[in-house]
Amino acid sequence: MPETAVPAPARTPVTLVGLGSMGAALASAYLAAGHPVTVWNRTPAKAAPLVEKGAAHAVDIRDAIAASPLTIACLTTYEATRTALEPAAPALAGRTLVTVNSGTPSGARAMAEWALGHGARFLDGAVKNVPAAVGAPDTLLCYSGDRAVFDEHEATLRVLGGDTVHLGTDPDLAALYESAVGGTLLPVLLGFFQGAALVTARGLEAGTLVPYTVKWLEMVNSMLPHFAAEIDRGDYAAPQSSVGIFHAGIPGDTEVAAEAGLDVSWHAPMHALLERAVAEGRAEQSIAALVEVLRKPA
Repeated sequence: MPETAVPAPARTPVTLVGLGSMGAALASAYLAAGHPVTVWNRTPAKAAPLVEKGAAHAVDIRDAIAASPLTIACLTTYEATRTALEPAAPALAGRTLVTVNSGTPSGARAMAEWALGHGARFLDGAVKNVPAAVGAPDTLLCYSGDRAVFDEHEATLRVLGGDTVHLGTDPDLAALYESAVGGTLLPVLLGFFQGAALVTARGLEAGTLVPYTVKWLEMVNSMLPHFAAEIDRGDYAAPQSSVGIFHAGIPGDTEVAAEAGLDVSWHAPMHALLERAVAEGRAEQSIAALVEVLRKPA
């Protein structure tokens, strides 16, 4: 007798609220994975490309929430999310709401209180990559909140990225880690942009800098566990790179910038931190000791 085909497990219906570049990428990933997807956006025209891919478009936010047991809100801030969802607040009871907007830990706590107050089950999340990387096996997404809710929806959430992590039950942990990790982005980019300005001032192309910058960042990456261990121990006495070495480099940084005619005023607060560390007698300590200076705002 011929074998009977085993039906594929039903995919959880998902509602996406907010169709900016990231929200549209999230919706597209669910459509590609075979999930029934309902979308809503303040500007309805943004739904059209997703409708062409098979999404259902809800004009009314209340219909959007009612369409799925799981809603993922990808708006700019927690305040914008609450404003958008407020008309549909009664429909949230018994459903799961996941937020992946920008914001602060206090904003996440307020969002959790609002959602739970309306009977929703809540997770806060952060997508740690660009929209084009949504759905990739190595794309990192962090969540925090009720562990049982995460476990129930983990397979569905993992559609958005293979590196899907639950940080803990405190609802603000995703926002906390988003702030902690995100703090490295602008300084790193400014460092690269300064380097690009330096080499292009000599008539060289910025692209020539890329392979060497990547190697440099790989070296930094290799040092992070060592620095983290020093910070966790509170012991900076055996430095691989000392505060004094960085402090001694200040005049050279200034000279190179002046020769190239660059504005490096963004260095000033970093130099001030080094000056304070030296004044505290930390010149021979690891550069990781700067965390102690950061804990005592000037």
